[in-house]
Amino acid sequence: MKIIVNRILLLFIIGGLLLSILLSKQKVFLFASLPDWQKRIVMPYHSIKLTYFLMFGLIGSATTFVPLLFVEDISYTKSFVIYGIVFSVIDAILEELLWRGIMLSHLKSNLSTFYAVFITSIGFGLLHISIGIHVIISLLFSFGGLFYAFVVLKTKSIYPAIVFHFIINLGMVFNGWIF
Repeated sequence: MKIIVNRILLLFIIGGLLLSILLSKQKVFLFASLPDWQKRIVMPYHSIKLTYFLMFGLIGSATTFVPLLFVEDISYTKSFVIYGIVFSVIDAILEELLWRGIMLSHLKSNLSTFYAVFITSIGFGLLHISIGIHVIISLLFSFGGLFYAFVVLKTKSIYPAIVFHFIINLGMVFNGWIF
């Protein structure tokens, strides 16, 4: 419960940022539109259909469930499963709204895309210290932030990143990496 409350407190950060942006009369693009499913994602040497791109991202996110294949005795209580789902939904939505919806879009409009992605990825990783994750592991989470930023910028939508984040969180909770 402590971790869920910790994640809900992200609403204060989100509210403060939105208030600051509104008071300064700046615009922020929250990447709140749905992806264009007919679009092709352009990479340096090729392009790929958005649906395939997202399917590969979904498969990659689901790899957090692989360790469960090697556990001999899995017994989850109903309350643990509910906790995993509630935590994963709250965390994925609020962190993506904060780091990719508000911060990435706002920084991208004021800095270069490179710096916006770099700052939000490092910040995303370091925020995980607040839920008891070691500093080194939190810095590794910055690669997740980099991945989510890439997904949001390529799809121009925050929703795929929320889904990927939810799946990764759920796998981490069920593996006992987050409790």
